[in-house]
Amino acid sequence: MLSRIFFISLLSFILFSCEKEVLKKPINSQAIADSAVLDFKKKLIASQIDSVFNQYQFNGSVGIFKDSIELYRKNNGFSDFENQTKINRSTVFSIASISKQFTAVLILLQMEDSKLSLDDKVSKYIKGFQKKEYEDITIHQLLNHSSGLNNFGEKLMFKSGSGFNYSNDGFNALGKIVEAVSGRKFNENILDLFKKVGMKNSSTGTVFRGENFAKTYVGNSKSQKVVDGMPKRLGKKEIGIPAGGVLSTVDDLHLWNSALYGGKIIKPETLKKFMAKSTERQHPVFGTMGYGLGIMMSNDKPVTYFHSGYVKGAPSLNIYYPKTKTSVIILSNIANEEKGKNAAFKPHQKIKEAVDFLENVDEKN
Repeated sequence: MLSRIFFISLLSFILFSCEKEVLKKPINSQAIADSAVLDFKKKLIASQIDSVFNQYQFNGSVGIFKDSIELYRKNNGFSDFENQTKINRSTVFSIASISKQFTAVLILLQMEDSKLSLDDKVSKYIKGFQKKEYEDITIHQLLNHSSGLNNFGEKLMFKSGSGFNYSNDGFNALGKIVEAVSGRKFNENILDLFKKVGMKNSSTGTVFRGENFAKTYVGNSKSQKVVDGMPKRLGKKEIGIPAGGVLSTVDDLHLWNSALYGGKIIKPETLKKFMAKSTERQHPVFGTMGYGLGIMMSNDKPVTYFHSGYVKGAPSLNIYYPKTKTSVIILSNIANEEKGKNAAFKPHQKIKEAVDFLENVDEKN
């Protein structure tokens, strides 16, 4: 009987003590407010981006992340129209010229190892650049497209360092420099970089052996034609792996953005070089912008670092907002080329405009 009374008394004491602790614990009103704002932002983004999917019958994958928090994710349409294979989280897309930032980082890593200087002349590493017209082109000028180079072997479009001309051949030359100073194939270097970052589903068009590749198409969701030879054709001269041959996923590109801008791949002072505006580009779709070393940046608010990519049938866009550590990744595997590149990138533009607006609101608050 006494033991029963003791047990009831002890239980009452514990419950009373716990109740007091609960009452003492302060309510974190800021955390509640932040959570409510985040929830509202997620719903607002979903409303905006879902309407883009519906309006343009967007066939592809979109991911929006605030640091490690997923704000929005949607996969829609087919990676293989013939077999009606749906796009999912594991779908691997051709990311075209988004590839250039990987090549730029590989060059910067070689610089950090004191194997080259950005002021070095390319002719030091590539025999083809030793002819008189090309001999003064520097590595830095290839990185920011100010070399005057268009297609290798042609006359320069302007004196090196005095203008801007977007050149795939310039970035393919950078790939050869990576090989020359590292003593290893470009693919080996870039696959090691992917491994370091944890990008398990990223590869290049010439070494890809997976089963989740999104075939690329020209046309629309109702009528389309597959682009033959993908992804192997990315390794051919007219494109080139260092200039546009990387294959990746939304999740892997999110990992890349977080690691790169978080200072986990290159040193902070090197990252500043990568991000610094050193020339200006007139983009055929996105207008006037700054250009760093394999990356573009906004001239206006919000501050953004981004790169578009396009190979036949595959328009892509990777955006990073440093102030809020937000990544926006938009990948697709079909383009109606009859309507031109502006039409192919219309969904990407609309999504960027929507997130730009929200980022500007955040900055004001």
